[in-house]
Amino acid sequence: MIDINGTTRVCGLIGNPVGHSISPVIHNSLARLMDMNMVYTTFKVEKGDVVTAVNGAYALNILGLNVTVPHKQAVMESLVDIDPLAKAIGAVNTLVRTDKGYKGYNTDILGLERELIDEGVVLLGSRCVILGAGGAARAIAFLCAKSGAKEIYMLNRTKEKAYDIAKAVNDYFGKECIKPMLISEYDKLEADDYVVIQTTSVGLYPNVDDVVIDDEAFYKKVKVGVDIIYNPSETRFMKMCKNAGKPACNGLKMLLYQGVAAYELWNDVSVTKEQADKVYNKMKEELGIE
Repeated sequence: MIDINGTTRVCGLIGNPVGHSISPVIHNSLARLMDMNMVYTTFKVEKGDVVTAVNGAYALNILGLNVTVPHKQAVMESLVDIDPLAKAIGAVNTLVRTDKGYKGYNTDILGLERELIDEGVVLLGSRCVILGAGGAARAIAFLCAKSGAKEIYMLNRTKEKAYDIAKAVNDYFGKECIKPMLISEYDKLEADDYVVIQTTSVGLYPNVDDVVIDDEAFYKKVKVGVDIIYNPSETRFMKMCKNAGKPACNGLKMLLYQGVAAYELWNDVSVTKEQADKVYNKMKEELGIE
């Protein structure tokens, strides 16, 4: 257990719901590993109370906050500064204390970037397919463009959200990076080496037999599959990738590394790969993953 005393710094997660979160496992494990006097907990914040919560946290000298659904956009109006990439993405998930208030960052994008490095997935010069056009897909679209992917296709059930994200990314980078398509148009993808990132909630527990594209022919076009879902630890999307002889991974390391990035920002430290691996094992233990 962490020995909490009068000088213990507090960090936490605001969102609704938050009771299921394993973010406390990430940050409290890191605090123990790095022998830092910090504790992390969760705060349920109702819609409409976000600004009050953030101002109250600052007044209480809380070191930093993570932000989860549904507050990643609403929290932006309570910040004194926002990282330019987070502003372009339009979502903030990490608040870092400054002299005048909190500054907002998006460490979701850093989390996936580090996971892909861990898994040996290179975006530079790759062809990418993003399934879905929600908040996670938006951050991932910026990551793919920032990392120099040569082709990026965003497939969604309807085109409106995909078009909105494509415009935001293309305007930010000043060139056509994202090409929006309907999911039903997947057969128009011509190559056979796509990095496919599944960003929807399809296949999330308990609907473990669901999958966005249920066609074996599509998975023959996959070079590697990445599902941001981590419960179940092997989604149907991942199984279909593997059945086609292609490697696939889930989103647990993305969750790990977005937390690691936040922890580093709050405490001005660097977390080693060895320390991150120990936390990853603790997360799997908490979730009952072999």
